Amino acid sequence: MIPVRLSLCASALACALTLSACGSDAPTAEPVEPIADSTAAVPAVPQMATASLKTADGRDVGMVTATEMEDGINISVSATGLEPGDRGIHVHATGKCDGPKFETAGGHWNPVGTKHGLSNPQGAHSGDMPNLTVASDGTGKMEYMIRDAGLAEMLDADGAALVIHAEADDQMTDPAGDSGDRMACGVFGRN
Repeated sequence: MIPVRLSLCASALACALTLSACGSDAPTAEPVEPIADSTAAVPAVPQMATASLKTADGRDVGMVTATEMEDGINISVSATGLEPGDRGIHVHATGKCDGPKFETAGGHWNPVGTKHGLSNPQGAHSGDMPNLTVASDGTGKMEYMIRDAGLAEMLDADGAALVIHAEADDQMTDPAGDSGDRMACGVFGRN
């Protein structure tokens, strides 16, 4: 008798489960949104450095931003209060801008020991850039990508500076393209 009862109980349970699956009026649960993974990679904030450009007499003449990008360092220059014309502009190897001649900024940033000038087949220095054109109102803007370089390399133990020269750079003559005196300088500092 006990086996029949167990068999009937098992049959009743199976029927109840089947019926509850077919005719249930109970609300169905909404799909659960997955919880965001807090360890997921967050886009990196670009590394940046800025330099305030000053003349030998301390006059503010602009700002430079160096932003590390995937393919190099983007240099963005905004200058004011300069004499109109083309001006040599370079990243210099030392982060010092003592006037009046800014010689403390050292030579052009040149970590691989090349010759000077964007047109030089044996160049160019990493710090070489096209000339900055200053308009008749004394303003000049430019953007330039220093390829295959990083801020950590540029801002090494002795830092780096940006220098604007009095004359145009001929992009060939060592060591500075005959670009004349250094008329403005700014030391890069990390942001």
